[in-house]
Amino acid sequence: MNSAFQTRCILLCLILVVGLSVLSGRLVQIQLVDRHRYAESSRKAFHRVEKLPALRGMIVDRREEPLAKSIPVSTVFVDKNHLQDPKLAAYGLAYQEASAEPGWSTLDPTAQRRRINGLRGEILARDSAEAIVSKHMAYAVGVLARPLGMRREELREKIEDSKGKWVPIAKELPEDVAENLRDAVDKHWIQGFEFQNSIKRWYTAPNLATHLLGFTGETEEVNEEGKPETRVTGRFGIESSMETYLAGRDGWREHCRDARGLVVPGNSASLMPPRAGLNVQLTIDMGLQAIVEEEMEACLEEFQSVRGAVILMDPKNGEILAMASRPHFDLNRRDDIATNGFNFAIQAIYEPGSTYKIVATGGAINEGLATPFTSVFCHNGNYSEGKIQVPDHHPYGNLTLEGVLVKSSNIGAYKFARQLGAKRFYEYTRDWGFGRKTGIQLSGESSGIARNTNNAVDFSRASYGYALNVTPLQMACAYAVIGGDGRLLKPKIIKSLVANDGTVVETFPTEVVSQVLKPDTARKMRSALEKVTETGGTATLAAVPGYKVAGKTGTAKRHNPNGRGYLPNSYTVSFAGMLPAQDPAFVGIVVIDDPKTNKVTRYGGTIAAPAFGRIAARAASYLNIPPTEPVSTPLANAQR
Repeated sequence: MNSAFQTRCILLCLILVVGLSVLSGRLVQIQLVDRHRYAESSRKAFHRVEKLPALRGMIVDRREEPLAKSIPVSTVFVDKNHLQDPKLAAYGLAYQEASAEPGWSTLDPTAQRRRINGLRGEILARDSAEAIVSKHMAYAVGVLARPLGMRREELREKIEDSKGKWVPIAKELPEDVAENLRDAVDKHWIQGFEFQNSIKRWYTAPNLATHLLGFTGETEEVNEEGKPETRVTGRFGIESSMETYLAGRDGWREHCRDARGLVVPGNSASLMPPRAGLNVQLTIDMGLQAIVEEEMEACLEEFQSVRGAVILMDPKNGEILAMASRPHFDLNRRDDIATNGFNFAIQAIYEPGSTYKIVATGGAINEGLATPFTSVFCHNGNYSEGKIQVPDHHPYGNLTLEGVLVKSSNIGAYKFARQLGAKRFYEYTRDWGFGRKTGIQLSGESSGIARNTNNAVDFSRASYGYALNVTPLQMACAYAVIGGDGRLLKPKIIKSLVANDGTVVETFPTEVVSQVLKPDTARKMRSALEKVTETGGTATLAAVPGYKVAGKTGTAKRHNPNGRGYLPNSYTVSFAGMLPAQDPAFVGIVVIDDPKTNKVTRYGGTIAAPAFGRIAARAASYLNIPPTEPVSTPLANAQR
């Protein structure tokens, strides 16, 4: 055999062996070494995961009236990678041509698909890539512009002028509109348009209980495909504090695309259904809430104020029946959140004035140092001892403890506080819940300021409601101590958590914070405060025909927030009361901040007390509370 020929054969065999060895090695590397990397790359290219958002739980009132509910919506996105791919765009053009052919509607789905695939090949061979993409864009815009509520030029500009490859073109479409669009995209084989499901929060009465309910917001996240997604989360009020229960758990649905980019059916393991959030049932009654909001709005308008709060509370279990703050905002529009989002009922702190006199008088009775009929000398309107100066708005001589509350004597309140002593007075202050948060299930609550400074002047002023700060909610809870059996209860705003099938998942029992007064002391204080709303008291305008009402007025100068001292001619006025007096169905507080009116003298008895009277009268009727007193005709006519 020719040696040269033999050498060439050997070299050829070596080349074949080496080449095949290299290919085998590469195959081994792909199949074993780099298998996971290529599998992941393939999965990302052809695998899609669609989020199925969980339906957020509803918020309902105590009568199960819906206050906040979720509506499924969709956002339409343009995927420019698919929209500008001629191999995919050709499918839409193929359908456009095929559907115009005679006899198209008589073909079965399999035959229609074969015809579309055949025309697609012809189009790819016939037209340039740029022409295919341009024709498909015009076709898609023509089909989808009207269902999207846009002009064709508007939709085209929105797509072409947008930056990025994943562009939202329509947000929060109702479910029926989105479903029609999906059908149009699928039917016409349009490429590059995708839908992202989400949930929109809707409030049935957007101007009621705004600070209490709160609102949701959208948090933007990036999914595993690098595309932006939005998640709805609670930002304020109940929506925020109960986020864990309301949110539920999102599900997902996965699908794959074939080499041509078309969706292929998933398998049985490609779906994780979403789990809906729990419904939150509140303790508030929207009937009472509407009454409270209407009367507060009228009061603010009449007496020229923009800030205030009203709270109704059940003294037997601590349930909040109504809570309203001003200024407020529309929960669905949320135009004025930055300026009006402050929840006055739980976040505002103010010097309460005379409503605070229950601490000194109630403590004195509870310690056995006085009875409702114990008399003290009130120094004819001006008490002076060293640096301690206690003025009264009117000169009084001897007043009983009841008389101190009826006439709202500062000197009388200080005299009973001094019998207690500073140490015990501030212990009662603490037991009554002042100077600490109530623990209500709402975010942003203030704790107020009520501490023993070991200063005799501060102690004297604290006895009649200065030199300390409280919130309206703290004061409502304090009067619920008197309206109940002497216990300070944690205010309750959540009644229960309920599943969608009606199963009660969790209830919230009454929580006792402290035993402030003996039950008999609470009863004696109710009787004393009852006199405040009768003839000769400071709160006769809080009286309700047919019922005994107990309560106390408060008028305090407003502290200068930018310096020392108080603002001139500026007050915070309030009234805290209960109805019926001896067995209260509810305790309420009305706080009006800085009324500007000149129609009346700016006192708690002239502004806040009549507002409470109107609220209490309507609430008694709404709750069908049996009258406790006969109604005389003159009094009834006078109330009209």
